[in-house]
Parts: sequence; C-alpha cells; structure tokens
Amino acid sequence: MRLIGKMKVKKLLKSQGRAKFRESASHAMDGITYTVSHERNFRIELAAACLVTFLSYFLKVSVVEWCILLLTISLVLVLEMVNTAIERTVDLVTKDYYELAKNAKDVAAGAVLVASMFSVVLGILIFLPKIISLLK
Repeated sequence: MRLIGKMKVKKLLKSQGRAKFRESASHAMDGITYTVSHERNFRIELAAACLVTFLSYFLKVSVVEWCILLLTISLVLVLEMVNTAIERTVDLVTKDYYELAKNAKDVAAGAVLVASMFSVVLGILIFLPKIISLLK
C-alpha cells in the first residue's frame, strides 16, 4: 500500500468529515420533517412556540427571560420528538399488546406533558406581570 502525503490525508479526511456532516444533517432534517408532517401535537407545540416568540418580542422580555423561554420551548419540542421516536420504535418491535411497551410509550408521553405543564407555568410567570402592567 502506497502512503500519500500528510497534507493529502488531512484534506481527504476533512472532505469526508464535511460530507458525513451534511449527510447527518440531512437525516436530522428528515426526522424534523417527519415529525412536523405526522405529529399533530408537535404542530400545536410549534404554533405555541410562535405565539410565545411573538409575545416575547411584543412585551420586550429581558435576555434572561428569552433564554428561559427558548430553553423551555426547545425542551418541549425535543421531548416530543423523542416521544415520537420511542413510539415508532415500540411499534416496529411489536404490534401485539405488551404492558412494558405501553409503559414505555406512556412514560415518554408523560415526559412531554410534564415539560409542557412547566412551560405554561414559566410562561405565566414571565408574561402575566408584563401583561398586567401593560393594561394599567
């Protein structure tokens, strides 16, 4: 086997890294597209995220409040995607009813619900005082 120069090896590895990254990013976008097109709850959560973003801009929330809201939004959306992945995986493994399969799906859905409930509480804590002061 013939060795090639160090620069050629670095260039080759670099180009393979970019191609691999583009391929991974493409798969990730496929996952997001699938979730948006197949999951009603995800679309509802995206609409809520748009509303929160508009309210945040309109009510001039602080940078810290923006960070809290963005982290909360991303947590809910990510958990919804993980929930979808778990549901699809369980469905792939078995079509029969198994209590453990039900538990896995329920726990994943519960995680989304908990995050959603806390995000509503955080939204109220951040927006309510601003809305009250706006109405005065």
